[in-house]
Amino acid sequence: MDRTYHNKKDAKRLKIVDKYKILGFINSGTYGKVYKAQSLKTNKEYAIKKFKLDKDGDFSTSAFSQSACREITISREINHENLIHLEEVIIEPKERSIAIVFDYSEYDLLQILHYHGHAHPERKPINELTMKSILYQLLNGLAYLHANWILHRDLKPANILIMKDGTVKIGDLGLARFFQEPIQPLINGDKVVVTIWYRAPELLLGAKHYTKAVDMWAIGCIFAEMIITRPLFKGEEAKMENKKVIPFQRDQLTKIFKILGTPTKKEWSDIVHLPEYRNLADFKTYPNSFTSYIQQNAPTWKSKSGLNLLISMLEYDPKRRITAEEALDHPYFKVIFFYCLN
Repeated sequence: MDRTYHNKKDAKRLKIVDKYKILGFINSGTYGKVYKAQSLKTNKEYAIKKFKLDKDGDFSTSAFSQSACREITISREINHENLIHLEEVIIEPKERSIAIVFDYSEYDLLQILHYHGHAHPERKPINELTMKSILYQLLNGLAYLHANWILHRDLKPANILIMKDGTVKIGDLGLARFFQEPIQPLINGDKVVVTIWYRAPELLLGAKHYTKAVDMWAIGCIFAEMIITRPLFKGEEAKMENKKVIPFQRDQLTKIFKILGTPTKKEWSDIVHLPEYRNLADFKTYPNSFTSYIQQNAPTWKSKSGLNLLISMLEYDPKRRITAEEALDHPYFKVIFFYCLN
């Protein structure tokens, strides 16, 4: 290769500081750091995710090669008002860094939940119209992903972004993947994802196939969390002692069973074929107390159609779980409402 040619080409590349003014630090993770920035050309605000190098001076295999590549690849293929927009990718060869520039959001749903949560008893529950608006937009974005054969696989409040004008956008596509029908089994090395509190029971029981229903379970957990302003199934994750063996998540399943009842073969016939089904033999049998649980923890929430929708999202059998497209047509959304946030 002609090194002189590459050096000249690299010199012509615009750096982050040539296009954006860094306004502040937002957060960091295993992938690197996220900054708030402003376009020098338009003054519009953005979030810039900059991937860090590992100790050997290379991009982290786990952070960059898998998560970032998926996020960049999928983000370039999608265009929807309720999905985070990828503005551009900036490569800085001399600094050996790569950055992806996204829409900047004022808030995320986790912040809103903390504001309305039980840690602040003087504050009111989330307004019904606000909740309905967030949920509808969330489902609208998810229906688009699923229609384009994309599973998000990590839906949680921190990944639900709220823009200044009240628009809701699904963010963080680092764990998303394309799927096909019939659903193919997970490949070796494609670990189980979805944060434990929002992980569907079929995954907790060792299912080897991801379906759209995995995302819908997570949406149900998020909907319930907006209603009661705290996580619905707050289990303690069993840690991996062996990288090749995924631990059985007994505590998380127990948290689910205590509220939804212990699943039976009648309501979920395929449960007997799941790898971890044998581990349920010594579980206590719990009745379904979901409706009373919601009533006790959200006494002012009286929506019968909303409860019906929530129950359909938290069906044990993934084949019977409502889809995003079906949910958008649910009676809960038939009452006229506006996209508004209080």
